[in-house]
Amino acid sequence: MTESDDRIKLEASWKEALRDEFDKPYMHELSEFLRSEKAAGKVIYPPGPLIFNALNSTPLDRIKVVIIGQDPYHGPGQAHGLCFSVQPGVPTPPSLQNIYKELQRDLNIPIPAHGYLQHWAEQGVLLLNTSLTVEQARAGSHANAGWQQFTDRVIQVVSERCDGLVFLLWGSHAQGKQKFIDAQKHLILKSAHPSPLSAYRGFLGNGHFSRTNKFLEQHGKAPIDWALPALG
Repeated sequence: MTESDDRIKLEASWKEALRDEFDKPYMHELSEFLRSEKAAGKVIYPPGPLIFNALNSTPLDRIKVVIIGQDPYHGPGQAHGLCFSVQPGVPTPPSLQNIYKELQRDLNIPIPAHGYLQHWAEQGVLLLNTSLTVEQARAGSHANAGWQQFTDRVIQVVSERCDGLVFLLWGSHAQGKQKFIDAQKHLILKSAHPSPLSAYRGFLGNGHFSRTNKFLEQHGKAPIDWALPALG
């Protein structure tokens, strides 16, 4: 890794697995793009220390489940590097509200009063957006900046190095990443996206949370505690 890239605070197992990726030209171009955007006065989410929060919160050897999102929330104070999750004190976004509705229907888990999913990440749920940054108020603005190539590699690494995972692919964007996943080693569950525009076309009622835990238990792994603790 270069001196500038070495300043990136990345959990040790991920740093080892992705070391070569940071030396590739596209990652240098991505770093330069982010620097120039900030120099131009643009507001970028999430804050720099949280860009790799999904990886830092869920070490490679602890992953049990992978949920793939698209790009970070683009409103003030929302994004903190975990897909579908928002920081404490921020209202729960509509897609996450539908995720909670399905959790309640599927596992009888009460709907939480917040949208902070750090508890899932710390149990082995990799909450990975395919773009790790976004410009304020401009959804998808960094989709072609290089993040797609990086997170495609993350998905490949997870598929190659881990066994018996569950990949939850909600919506066409996430399902486009299926080609990087070894279906002989892992369980792939697909449905519509939890967005209010599509949740009633197959997300609500998909039973993914109970099916995930059943698969994990069948493979000798502890199930995910999907119930979120109250925030202090």
